[in-house]
Amino acid sequence: MLKIFLLRHGETAYNADNNRYCGHTDIPLTEKGVRQAQEVKRQLEGIEFVNVYSSPLQRAFTTACIASGKEAVKDERLIEADFGSWEAKTREEFVAENETLWLNWMNDPAIHRAGGTGETGAEIVARVDSFFHFLQQTYAEGNIMVVAHNGINRLYMAHKLGMPLKNYRQLVQQNSSITCFTLDQHGTLTLELLNSKLR
Repeated sequence: MLKIFLLRHGETAYNADNNRYCGHTDIPLTEKGVRQAQEVKRQLEGIEFVNVYSSPLQRAFTTACIASGKEAVKDERLIEADFGSWEAKTREEFVAENETLWLNWMNDPAIHRAGGTGETGAEIVARVDSFFHFLQQTYAEGNIMVVAHNGINRLYMAHKLGMPLKNYRQLVQQNSSITCFTLDQHGTLTLELLNSKLR
């Protein structure tokens, strides 16, 4: 059985600035973000990973390389959501510009596009699910580290846990926290840890 260690990347300047939405904008970790990744490496010490994958964006790739001590494999399917007109803005800013876009997304992200022109929740889940299906086809067992992003991680988890996608915000994943789950041969997800520290 596969055991997945799913991480969110360490802190960025956008996270530190009232959680500005950072989709495809490729910004680095802050010094705090680097320290967070180093702390995850300490927590995961002694766990052998058969492979390490990350979003192609540097904030996730750097976190993955530091936390695992290995060169991560970049996969485009793990990139953060395309947030459309919300990119680089805080929620307060873009809601003030067009509240309807936000309300539509909150009511049914599966069919509405983030920021009006970005991805739908269903599109995000489909590409992330495709990545994890690839892992199932490639590895029979073992530990795999996957480092990605707050938006896509929570949407995928909501989908696999049978939650309506509009409830994805009820799941929390802080910067460089550890979420752990198993995937069996049928793709059934069993959640073991959510937003956790190991020690």
